Amino acid sequence: MNRYSKFSLLVAAIAAAGTVAYAAQGGMENDALSITKAKIPLVQAVTTAEQHVNGRASRAEYENSKQGWVYDVEVVSGAKVFDVRVDADKGTVISSAEDKADRDDDHDKQD
Repeated sequence: MNRYSKFSLLVAAIAAAGTVAYAAQGGMENDALSITKAKIPLVQAVTTAEQHVNGRASRAEYENSKQGWVYDVEVVSGAKVFDVRVDADKGTVISSAEDKADRDDDHDKQD
């Protein structure tokens, strides 16, 4: 290896180590790890959402919203699909609305 290649590898290694150290200090937050702070588990939120609209969950996400951290659960009930938001601390339903268009489908022309 020539001297410039070795120098480039050294710079890349130092930059990677600095990024890892910065992330470890809390400089960069991983949203997936924030679920450890939720007072109720995902399973309980899904059960609550299913019971609320009398259906079966097809998708669930943990996300930060205007109401704080919530579980956003998509529930199928009959021929309808509902978006149910469950409070991650209290386990109560914050909102429930019929989903008119599947916003997760990239190929849907209605989105």
